[in-house]
Amino acid sequence: MKAGLAGLCLLAALAAFPVFAQQPMRGGDGRYRMVLPGKAPSKPVQPALPPPVIRSAPSESGLVAPKVETPAPIPAGPQPDVIVPVTGGQLGGEAWQDGTFAFKAVPFAKPPVGDLRWTAPQDVPAWQGVRFSKTSAPGCLQADYGWQTKISQASSEDCLYLEIRTPSLSHEAKKPVMVFFHGGANRAGAGEGTISSGLGRRDVVIVTLQYRLGVFGFLSHPALTAEQGGASGNYALMDQIKALQWLRDNIARFGGDPENVTIFGHSAGGQDVGLMLASPLARGLFQKAIKESGTPQFGFAPRTLAQNEALGIRLAEQFSNDPADSARALADLRQAPALALQQAGDKLSPPMEDASFIWDQATIDGHVLPKSPAEIFRAGEGAKVPLIIGVSARELMLADVSASLYGAIATRFGEDRSKVLRFYKLDIDKTPKSDPVLGDAAMQLSTDLMLRCPADWMARQMTAAGQAAWLYQLDIDADPKADVHHGSELNFVFNDRPEGVKKDRWPTLMDYWVQFAKTGDPNRKGLNDWKSYGRKGRYIEFTRKGSRMEDDMRADICALLDRP
Repeated sequence: MKAGLAGLCLLAALAAFPVFAQQPMRGGDGRYRMVLPGKAPSKPVQPALPPPVIRSAPSESGLVAPKVETPAPIPAGPQPDVIVPVTGGQLGGEAWQDGTFAFKAVPFAKPPVGDLRWTAPQDVPAWQGVRFSKTSAPGCLQADYGWQTKISQASSEDCLYLEIRTPSLSHEAKKPVMVFFHGGANRAGAGEGTISSGLGRRDVVIVTLQYRLGVFGFLSHPALTAEQGGASGNYALMDQIKALQWLRDNIARFGGDPENVTIFGHSAGGQDVGLMLASPLARGLFQKAIKESGTPQFGFAPRTLAQNEALGIRLAEQFSNDPADSARALADLRQAPALALQQAGDKLSPPMEDASFIWDQATIDGHVLPKSPAEIFRAGEGAKVPLIIGVSARELMLADVSASLYGAIATRFGEDRSKVLRFYKLDIDKTPKSDPVLGDAAMQLSTDLMLRCPADWMARQMTAAGQAAWLYQLDIDADPKADVHHGSELNFVFNDRPEGVKKDRWPTLMDYWVQFAKTGDPNRKGLNDWKSYGRKGRYIEFTRKGSRMEDDMRADICALLDRP
């Protein structure tokens, strides 16, 4: 497995502490972790049902015109504890013992299958009866990478669902809404388990959404471009926008405030949050953003529509006997076995330094992304919302850096390579001593290239555009014997501090995140002061001895890396 595949970290399912707690586990390479979901409380209470008044809200996606269809009946099964009317029908939910309410397998778009494969998401057809599920919907179709075998085995193209956990069903409650985008290199992962975390007990509405992955979420093809008015690809981003539109129209019925929505995500989910900040189609659908170990371009140059279409042509060559750029070849792709397509997509060669991050390279499709994220943010054209963004001190190892440290420096930095060699002390020692927090030179360079400097870049651009930004670096993992790694923040974001763990050893990320969702500022009484980025490039560092404020994150090297 290539080193870059370590990017497939996400929130996923293992309970180790009391109810709702989650514990990280080592991935197949022994270094990176996944976080697996806890179990929901049992013995539900039985509150009165809300009045079943159905509101029919029009679609405002601007992506694909909805079709009028005959409502489909929902089969009989387990009975819900509560019923909430939403666009298109009625949803059933469970009342949990802690006083919160949970709704699973909530459809926000029509299943993107058959002729709808590689089209923008459409409105959910109206249904009869009460739609209710005690189990989560399957994750979006994905290959098995070892760390998410259970998710992959249950995955499906019919996957455009979200989950909601709320402390109130009052239309007047107006609770802050926090919408999580799962990670997994944009080709794996699922939303299941997120709403069962400790964050769901913090008097906010927690939502997790799913989006098409890999070739189904990001592929372009000349015939698709012709079919869809001059743009193709980025269907996963359209799914995310569609889910946010559904929430705008319906979340008040779950006690949420549609005017106070925070989107947050980890890894590829963090990248997608950044692309929501960049896309004009997402304007007004959220008011705050948090990016955990994910940036709009992951430090890579973006892909053009033509380059992304070339990948689609190469894929079509494997599944069609017709000219690979033709509409007939596209028809063959739409009929091809889903898993075979996904596996073949992983073997395509994108124009980037580490092919294992193929679906993390932003594509300028001309519709969802009219320009590169770098151009959008430099021009101050991103969403005007406050931002939290940060990284783990050690993130992901890039394949080209792992293969040849000096070669990667020469290729990536050109005339500035001597400055880079001096910064990492490679000009005087080919194997300089590993830093106890940041790791060896290869890990430092990989983290700087892909995440640390791009995160600093984003904070700087948002600040320049007049938006408040808060930057962080996490130096510790929940396991005191483990080094910090990609995904270490998930435990601190989703879990309360376990009994017996000292405060300094458990950064209060959950408290900062919730306060930010409520007010647009992570600071409140009882938390260590976290100053905004400002002119000094300030950031908070969460260490083994508590937090501290610092200035100018890796300024010398980051000055040479001008992209998100």
